[in-house]
Amino acid sequence: MIEPNFRLLSTDELLSAVVGDVVEIRVLENVMMQKIAELERRGAAAELGYKNVAQVLRHAVRWDLKTARQWVARAALLAREITPTGAVLEPELPVTAAATADGELSGEHISAVAEVMKDLPPEAEAPVVEFAREHELSAVRSFGKELAYKLYQDDPEPREAEPEPPVNRLRTQWKGEQLEVWAKLDKISGAKFEAMIDPLAKPRPTTPEEGPDPRSRAEREGDAFADLIDLMLRADKLPEHGGEPVTLTLTMSYDDLVEKTGLAMLDTRERIPAALVRRLACNAGVIPVVLGGRSEPMNVGRKARTFTAGIRRLLVARDRGCAFPGCHRPPKHCDAHHIRFWSEGGETSVDNAVLLCRHHHTLIHQSDWEVKLLNGIPVFIPPAWLDPDRRPRTNTTHRDSGRVAA
Repeated sequence: MIEPNFRLLSTDELLSAVVGDVVEIRVLENVMMQKIAELERRGAAAELGYKNVAQVLRHAVRWDLKTARQWVARAALLAREITPTGAVLEPELPVTAAATADGELSGEHISAVAEVMKDLPPEAEAPVVEFAREHELSAVRSFGKELAYKLYQDDPEPREAEPEPPVNRLRTQWKGEQLEVWAKLDKISGAKFEAMIDPLAKPRPTTPEEGPDPRSRAEREGDAFADLIDLMLRADKLPEHGGEPVTLTLTMSYDDLVEKTGLAMLDTRERIPAALVRRLACNAGVIPVVLGGRSEPMNVGRKARTFTAGIRRLLVARDRGCAFPGCHRPPKHCDAHHIRFWSEGGETSVDNAVLLCRHHHTLIHQSDWEVKLLNGIPVFIPPAWLDPDRRPRTNTTHRDSGRVAA
């Protein structure tokens, strides 16, 4: 193939060629976003054992998680939805979708239009997109703010809410698979809470495997709150309920636990999937109650059967933190995970355990990643779609070697 000599082109021809290339790239990016939307629509993340499509893309194409989330978010804005009856719904931003398909808008322009449209009615999308066709991102945002001001300048100013008495309040409500928590604390209790949350909510260190921590502050503090719950469950002194320290009981059939199907019932009568039960069963403060064919209890695992303080100390000395490749999380943020699942006869011992942070503990339970001990060192086998050779990996942040021979 003979490479073109761009030096023979005039400046106008060269610049025109660059503009044409950009249009082609944008059209191709639009096609890619439609494919990403289809991955989202068909539930590819759950099929592969990942939390969401962004996590899949991070490993598949080596994007950092922030970039992957941006692509998924843009794809959702531009994709047509199909209802269970087969009806096709227009994209959330139909004018933006049409302009993107023609190669007139970049991914950054899509995000900018979506940002300003949060404060504008749907009919404002056409003038915003028309402006975006000719201007850079900062101008689009300024145009959107000016348009919003013109539309709402005559609206009355919102009234400030009356201040509430400084008392501690907590409300919880299950919504789908998540528990919503709303709280108000007095100054002293609030300061104590912040002091506990702040060190847990620091961004994860940048790693070669996963890049910089992409979580927003709200996400980091939410994960820190969850970590705080785990730390409390591992504490020596907890309030008692019914004469024993606070525990969480999970009840399900033995067959469902082994086959990773069905649901388990919590003390609150809320139901959770079997795959999540396997991860929770690794943690202290959780009692699995396994039922036989006639629903009689076959086995009630006690807290003593979870990883003891002595075993945990040995794991900390060996793994020095989360053992997943590239993770820097310290031991206090980690759970002890049964390499061979407890439901499959796995023992609660150092030789059947590895330290994993919450994020990677979930990934191991839900995906095709595998973990085993090789010469006493935890090694991780990636899914075949990520590495066809499935070459074992270790955590290079804790050890000298990056790859281990199978």
